[in-house]
Amino acid sequence: MIKTVKTMISNNMQYLTPVRSLTLSILVSLCSACGSSGKQDSKIASNEAVILDTVPVFILKTDTLKKTVELPGELLPYEQTDLYAKISGFVRTMKVDIGDRVHKGQTLAIIEAPEVNTKFAEAGYSIQAAKAKWTASKDNYERLYRASRNQYPCIVAPVDLEHSHNEMMADSATYEAATQQAKAYKEISGYLYITAPFDGVITARKVDPGALVGVNAMLLTIQNNRTLRLRVAVPEMYVASAGKARNILFSVDAYPEQQFSGVLTRKTETVDPATRTELWEFAIDNSRHLLKAGVFARAKISITRSGRSYVIPPSAIATTLERKFVIRVTGGKADWVDVRQGMTTDSGIEIFGNLKTGDTLLVKGTDERRPGSKAYWEIR
Repeated sequence: MIKTVKTMISNNMQYLTPVRSLTLSILVSLCSACGSSGKQDSKIASNEAVILDTVPVFILKTDTLKKTVELPGELLPYEQTDLYAKISGFVRTMKVDIGDRVHKGQTLAIIEAPEVNTKFAEAGYSIQAAKAKWTASKDNYERLYRASRNQYPCIVAPVDLEHSHNEMMADSATYEAATQQAKAYKEISGYLYITAPFDGVITARKVDPGALVGVNAMLLTIQNNRTLRLRVAVPEMYVASAGKARNILFSVDAYPEQQFSGVLTRKTETVDPATRTELWEFAIDNSRHLLKAGVFARAKISITRSGRSYVIPPSAIATTLERKFVIRVTGGKADWVDVRQGMTTDSGIEIFGNLKTGDTLLVKGTDERRPGSKAYWEIR
């Protein structure tokens, strides 16, 4: 509620009576006695000139600041990866194309590399040879060991027993190495089959059957867009006040009249020094596949100041090159109080400063009303 401070002053300064009004005006009233002569009327009018000076003010009150801000955001897939060839070869089959929905583990493409299959087969034969040699040396060692333990221990020389044991251990290691080598070739041969790492949709296809691909050649791109990530850069000013916000509403240009919702899942917990913003991420249920990854969104986030705030009209804030202040009326005199601006709302601007509830502030702050000036004007 806007009130005013108003003071009546006579030329002879015989009385001062403060009153309140809604406008700023200067009224000069000429009072004369009824029935007096023209000479007496002129004399009374000159002595009884009354000046009325009113200054619009309002009483400062605390308020809980609440507002909704609209911030730009970007929709991203929950998971996305590019699938590459790990070995060189020719593309034998491409089983999918863009827009195809696939499941985890599904074969998407097959690469043909005959030398890999040959090495895998060779490793299998090496295992058989190593196993046969290890079996023979093991049998030889066991026979010598049993002979050395019978009633004629001198039949087997200790050096021969030791030699057969070492030969058995060496053949055993060769057999194990061949087995591991075969596993390696088997894994390499598995690289010939490109499979889906998760459920999703194919969004890019770079090669066709018959193409020669090398190591690290990109073949496909897959996205999981059943759930989307909405990333919003929240300005530093709103980070603390919006900390309790968990659900948001947002819209996209494709559906201008439809509102979508999201749930806050994570924050970066740091302010980017380049943009002075903190990145917030919201999970968006896209099971109906209405939304597309890569589009921009307009997110609405509710802002609530945890403590009490002072919200005043913008006109009450005066700004000079040196300071930003409001004018407080104290004991009938003007007092400049430095303030800092907070958030802007529909009802006014949030301020911080050496103020308290119940202070009387001028509705229009201006540096023309100097500190210490009286709340009334004297017209000579």
